[in-house]
Amino acid sequence: MIQKLQLLFNTIRHMRFTQMTYQVYYKVRNRLYHKKYADQFPETTSLVWNTTLQFQNSWQGNNSFLFLNLEKSFESIDWNFSEYGKLWTYNLTYFEFLNQRRISKEDGLGLIKDFIKKKQDLKTALEPYPLSLRGINWVKFLSKNKIQDPEINVCLFNDYQRLNDNLEYHLLGNHLLENGFALLFGAVYFKNDNYYQKGVQIIKGELKEQILNDGAHFELSPMYHQIILHRILDSIQLLRLNSWKQDGLLGYLVTMAETMLGWLQTITYKNGDIPMVNDAAYGIAPSSEELFNYAENLSLKWTKTELKDSGYRKWSSQRFECFMDLGNIGPDYIPGHAHADTFNFELYVQEQPFIVDAGTSTYEKNSQRQLERSTESHNTVKVNGVNSSAVWGGFRVANRAKIIELTQFENEFTASHDGYKKLGIVHQRSFKFKQQEILVTDSLRGKLIPGVAYFHLHPAVTNLVLKDQTLKCPELNLNINFIGDSIEVEKSTYAWAEGFNKTVEGNLIKVLFTKELQTIINLK
Repeated sequence: MIQKLQLLFNTIRHMRFTQMTYQVYYKVRNRLYHKKYADQFPETTSLVWNTTLQFQNSWQGNNSFLFLNLEKSFESIDWNFSEYGKLWTYNLTYFEFLNQRRISKEDGLGLIKDFIKKKQDLKTALEPYPLSLRGINWVKFLSKNKIQDPEINVCLFNDYQRLNDNLEYHLLGNHLLENGFALLFGAVYFKNDNYYQKGVQIIKGELKEQILNDGAHFELSPMYHQIILHRILDSIQLLRLNSWKQDGLLGYLVTMAETMLGWLQTITYKNGDIPMVNDAAYGIAPSSEELFNYAENLSLKWTKTELKDSGYRKWSSQRFECFMDLGNIGPDYIPGHAHADTFNFELYVQEQPFIVDAGTSTYEKNSQRQLERSTESHNTVKVNGVNSSAVWGGFRVANRAKIIELTQFENEFTASHDGYKKLGIVHQRSFKFKQQEILVTDSLRGKLIPGVAYFHLHPAVTNLVLKDQTLKCPELNLNINFIGDSIEVEKSTYAWAEGFNKTVEGNLIKVLFTKELQTIINLK
């Protein structure tokens, strides 16, 4: 009980006053007052839209849906279906399938009508986050197909009223930003000045807060970076195709998009993958290539940017690409998508993944979620069985590792963090790069307490020979030598997240050491 209270205190103390105020306000208001939204028939004008970037096919036809690698067929669609977890229900009610690669106007319209018919019984669908995404997707679909249906417009406008009364100030971060983008789309669709002013206020304020100087989204998930960038590109297209207000918003969005594109260009691997760090998974966000193509269609211009404020670093040679996390875990007041992964790294060899992050396969608050956020699921060092940052509760973090030293040169990066200060330990890791060799040095300064270094190999890497303190990978003509006093090297397995609800077994190398470990990765 005491430990749980300590976790809670060390989590809450980082929250902003706005978050705490709205947490209390919404709970009290919703218990005392249940607002009913009167059916209104708002005026709409023809809105021009072209769906440049389409989603993957999640609606399979015949009331069958595939989200997060889980398929469900309905006799009659249950928009509250929750057996696959809340994130699946969220995806069902986002209506992204209206803008997927394969769907007809008639089928999309039928799904909207079915949803409206059952609206009195909806639960999760009425939360502000799915309201936001659904609003955008309905506006895009209706506008592209030139549909003007009074029943749909009444339902959509009521959803916007509900969203406007429940903006996610209690969460902030990408949730509030999505609320802002939704209000922008609703404002242009309904020519509603109130929604426009509120949407612009949120978008400008939150982008200024959330996009770092090097172009990264501040929650430090490359997947969420792609999602937010997609929303900005859509907003640019919306404003260019539908001239309504001339207030500088379009120019601001273009600047932000080009900054984010530069960061994404830098961190994207040569084969098109992104690092699967923090909460990130395949098959959720548009790919980097899709986003670059979209941006080119919008005539945006960008160049690679130097990684700095995000804490991420990347080093590349003809055969190596190494992505390193040498920064703090993210914004103190919203670390819900952060993992205990300080000094984690990924390594691609000859454009193929070799050492990888274990990834994210679930958002459910269970043991798998806890494991995937824990230090042992990342390519870094865990000391005395303790996580470098105290991840808990699915989306919470109590004590957080802080970077206390960082130096870098052209081919060398060294940093220290205080995540183990309660143990009397400072973890220092350095990377030294040559064209055919990488030297990773881990030092545990302070008390003599054992640590374990983890190295997660991609499941495609199967031909391995571990002998004494050397790991040989004949397929890549690569050796890894572990050097240190009294070290123990062990080969086992782990579950690599190929996507949500889908894991594949891969090889895991664990190295037990006490003071210093040198890991030499050598391409012959």
